[in-house]
Amino acid sequence: MEYRELGRTGLRLSALGFGASSLGGVFHPLREEDGIQAVFAAIEGGINFIDVSPYYGYYKAEQVLGKALRQIPREKYILSTKVGRYGQDGVNSWDYSAKRARESVFESMERLGVDHIDLINVHDIEFADLDQVCAETLPALVALREEGVVGHVGITDLQLENLQYVVEHTPAGTVESVLNFCHYCLCDDKLLDFLDFFEQRGIGVINASPLSMGLLSGRGAPAWHPAPETLKEACRRAAAHCAAAGYPIERLAVEYAVQEPRIASTLFSTTRAENVRANLGYAASRPDPELLAQVREILGDAFRQSWKNT
Repeated sequence: MEYRELGRTGLRLSALGFGASSLGGVFHPLREEDGIQAVFAAIEGGINFIDVSPYYGYYKAEQVLGKALRQIPREKYILSTKVGRYGQDGVNSWDYSAKRARESVFESMERLGVDHIDLINVHDIEFADLDQVCAETLPALVALREEGVVGHVGITDLQLENLQYVVEHTPAGTVESVLNFCHYCLCDDKLLDFLDFFEQRGIGVINASPLSMGLLSGRGAPAWHPAPETLKEACRRAAAHCAAAGYPIERLAVEYAVQEPRIASTLFSTTRAENVRANLGYAASRPDPELLAQVREILGDAFRQSWKNT
């Protein structure tokens, strides 16, 4: 496993990271023990970066992950969670106030069974008033950083422009990392346009969802996927082409996503240990250049088509 520096934080993250959203039953029902075994497989395979949120499964993901982490030495993993986005009984909620942010950190630590969060993020800032994030949410997290409760502070969002706005409207050193999803994968590489901006400011970059939330899979995108139909259809054709070549599109997608050295880690999520091991194998190899070019040609004008977060 390759390990990369996350900006100026001093953290060295595994190039492939474990996203714990699936542990909340976000995508499919799960047996808790299966999810716990998936976490164990990730650690055993050299993954040291684990990301979660109280929003995933409305606290369930943190609870299940906590059961796994209580059985793993603390020095084996770098833990990231979030504040700002929550929910209960099928209803989403958001609260980016300083008071709720501070409370949320301590609640997460209790669910996770830890006394320190390595990286705390403001979650999905496109749902917030960005100026509130700059003036209230982030200062609350910086205060926790100064108290030693959290190690580092970051922000997450689908919209790269929002990440840039917050970085530009907060004091240097406030935001230490950004997490963006679905913008460095086979069907969209928009994140590349922003890497120089983040690098020049010493901000680490985390990529998530190399399968673009299921678009780049043999199974295809779930019904709720917000991508435009033109992109869904292009990805279906690309997946079929890869399958015919005996080269699963999931393999090509993971191989591609981990190749950019300026991205510290790429997060994937699963509740199955065998999928963890498969992704570890994919991450250790390079994508077939000819097949990669063919997939890009199939995607055509659908490449870089984006959507709103949900």
